Amino acid sequence: MRIEKHFLREEGVNGFVPSVTLYLLDRVESPLLRPMVIICPGGGYVMKAENWEGERIAVEYNRAGFNAAVLDYSVYPIHHPQPLYDAMAAIAFIRNNALSWQSDPEKIVVLGFSAGGHLAASLSTLWHKYGKGDRVYRPDATILCYPVITTGEYAHKDSIRNLTGEDDVTSESWRELSLENQVDENTPPTFLWHTYEDTIVPVENSLLYASALRRNKIPFELHIYPKGDHGLSLCTEEELRTRSIFSRSYNWMELSIDWISQLFGL
Repeated sequence: MRIEKHFLREEGVNGFVPSVTLYLLDRVESPLLRPMVIICPGGGYVMKAENWEGERIAVEYNRAGFNAAVLDYSVYPIHHPQPLYDAMAAIAFIRNNALSWQSDPEKIVVLGFSAGGHLAASLSTLWHKYGKGDRVYRPDATILCYPVITTGEYAHKDSIRNLTGEDDVTSESWRELSLENQVDENTPPTFLWHTYEDTIVPVENSLLYASALRRNKIPFELHIYPKGDHGLSLCTEEELRTRSIFSRSYNWMELSIDWISQLFGL
């Protein structure tokens, strides 16, 4: 495996320049082209939990035979739509250079945790609006892990305030960023998981998104686990990562790998 960091712009906003850190498997003498998983760590649009929801996730997908990338995107005090533009720049950069990393430009997955899940879902539902219909910005699949989705009754309001810079829940920005209302025929297939006990970002966020996918006939897989609060990452002990923190395995990672493989016919 090799690690490469690439900045997505020459100049930043408020001094911040977004970047992707690539976790690339060694090249092999084969026509095989690997999927690429772009990971958006959570952090309420005020920070990024890269140590918990970044590299360790990339390494797990490497073990499955996929390439991976961790996106360092704009957060507060930078507001919407800049984080979305960062994600769009990342997917375009990766798609345009995929073959040089032995990745398939038509097998790009965007994955997000919590507020990073909101960013991944924003890319998945708003790419055609903000990208003027250019399919270079469309993910081929989406994985959402306890995602922030709605700005309505079950909103994680701090995330949306940080993203919009607004307190007015009736504003156009808040309405647009309630992503269960943005799903349409352009939205890619989606894998979601959440916990019933999540007290920070209620499980209704995933349920609302799944319902919207169903209404629009977009294939999805949804797992609701009974135990555990927000921010579980791999659902393992931090020091001994192979041990579940629950009495049974919450094997969303293995399930998502199987889902990607089946979706892409691997």
